[in-house]
Amino acid sequence: MDFASEFATQFSIFTTRFLGIFIEAVAFLLLGSLVAGLIAVFIRNEDIARLMPRNPVAAVFVGSLLGFIFPVCECGVVPVTRRLYQKGLPVATGVTFLLAAPVMNPIVLASTWSAFGVGPVLIGRFVITFIIAVSIGLLFTLQTRPQRMLNPRALANLATSSGGSSAAKPKVLPGHSGGRPDLLPGLREALRIAGDDFFDMGKYLIVGCALAAGMQTFIAQDALKNVATNPVTSVLAMAGLAFVLSLCSTTDAILALSFANPIAGGGFTIGSILTFLTFGPMVDIKSMAMYLGIFSRKTVLYMTLLPLLISVLIGIWLNLNVRF
Repeated sequence: MDFASEFATQFSIFTTRFLGIFIEAVAFLLLGSLVAGLIAVFIRNEDIARLMPRNPVAAVFVGSLLGFIFPVCECGVVPVTRRLYQKGLPVATGVTFLLAAPVMNPIVLASTWSAFGVGPVLIGRFVITFIIAVSIGLLFTLQTRPQRMLNPRALANLATSSGGSSAAKPKVLPGHSGGRPDLLPGLREALRIAGDDFFDMGKYLIVGCALAAGMQTFIAQDALKNVATNPVTSVLAMAGLAFVLSLCSTTDAILALSFANPIAGGGFTIGSILTFLTFGPMVDIKSMAMYLGIFSRKTVLYMTLLPLLISVLIGIWLNLNVRF
């Protein structure tokens, strides 16, 4: 095969994989943007203040459960988190929500139950996600100047939404004395804001999907089968695979089942499967790119390495110490 034919074949594979990842992810980004628009218009700062405990530690624990109120995956959770920040959500609580919500929501609960039933994978996925998200959120509460974790653009948006320029504020809409707009004007404004969020976060999604498709196309994955049963390398391999594949958390349990099934050519250890199902929804190539739309690069680095380290250590520990 000459170079031109090989390039055409590889480019065709890359395009197919890019479109597959993008089409799966963009629907959830759209859903998240719509939720974010509704939050911007209909949720007041006072509502968030009432919802969040004053104690920062308690607020982190509440943040880990917000996915049951805002059931979005790792693509949709980013615009929702940004809008919640603009409504006064503490930064550490938002980090906890961002890491926990893609797993700890009713949709993912149902999909994981459908794939694995009630057992160690379903329970372990939620317990490990809770441990990782809360641990990192608690660590971030130690930051004395939490707004330094945001990127300059997000910081400017927060400043303007809390009393600076009115450019970032929603339009003043007719509504009740409590401050909420009437339904139809509010929905129109929510759609306008959702469109802005969708296109703003979409560029990060495109970059992330292109990187994920490129790594899937040019990195051989057959070698994974050689490490499937090793208690250490299986966990490392599945963590890397979760990062590269960039699957949506609402569908990744089906693929994980094929990796866990020896008959289907898988046979990966339970610890590695749980690493795949916990680390992947928290951090993958596309979501890491989207995090840059909210956080500073240093914060994104911490939000990548800390979940990786904790999930890998838990996965290896389970393989070495627990019999399923």
